[in-house]
Amino acid sequence: MILFFQQHMLNDISRIDASCLTWEGQQFQGKAAIVEKLSTLPFTKIAHSITAQDHQPTPDSCILSMVVGQLKADDDPIMGFHQSFILKNINEAWVCTNDMFRLALHNFG
Repeated sequence: MILFFQQHMLNDISRIDASCLTWEGQQFQGKAAIVEKLSTLPFTKIAHSITAQDHQPTPDSCILSMVVGQLKADDDPIMGFHQSFILKNINEAWVCTNDMFRLALHNFG
């Protein structure tokens, strides 16, 4: 089950109070803080295209995932993104314990 940072991620991937999100360098911990951040993102429409994805099992029965792709938010230009996250099976439900997201912006100034 791979859901990227779309609005439906708020309801489709469970989080726990120990969950951590790093969004563009800002850190959020706990389900409430993460849901608040994701629900206040400054766009109304988003589309994405996945370029590559890699997944690995971890020794503690989690899944480590890395996703690279492009997204288009509202009328903004298409931008690349990277997202890495860990899913852990807790009580037969997949829970996102750690999530890191960055736009792939480069400043060659």
